[in-house]
Amino acid sequence: MDSNEEIYGAIPHRPPFLWVDSIVSFDARTIVTEKFIAPDLDLFRGHYPGYPLMPGVLLCEAVFQTGALFMAKILQESGQSLKSGERTPVLTRIKEAKFKREVKPGDTIRMHVTLDENIGNAWFFKGKVLVDNRTAVKVNFGCTITDAA
Repeated sequence: MDSNEEIYGAIPHRPPFLWVDSIVSFDARTIVTEKFIAPDLDLFRGHYPGYPLMPGVLLCEAVFQTGALFMAKILQESGQSLKSGERTPVLTRIKEAKFKREVKPGDTIRMHVTLDENIGNAWFFKGKVLVDNRTAVKVNFGCTITDAA
């Protein structure tokens, strides 16, 4: 199965708001994903003209989507799913976001998300974004699973 199929089958996010291109690795505690930041993204025309930067909020979104992929893969292993229209991962908490390095058009970012704790439908994670093997963003966050109906 190619990465797009796997990602599309796991979480409801779609272009232009899908911030994960591929799953690099996955185990019971951690998932690693990547995203190429295309230089022709429309958002670079306004953030910032003449000095384009990937918005920090979208770097965090890439981490959050990676967390949703982790949840989906863990649930798939137990015979459950997060298929679009049935159950949806929803962000419930953002803590301690730190922005350490710029991400620019043409960069490839790598997201590392580690499960901190899972209590029922509540999932707590530590995440980071790397660019050129250097930390660009660190953020702790929580998600839950809601019924879409």
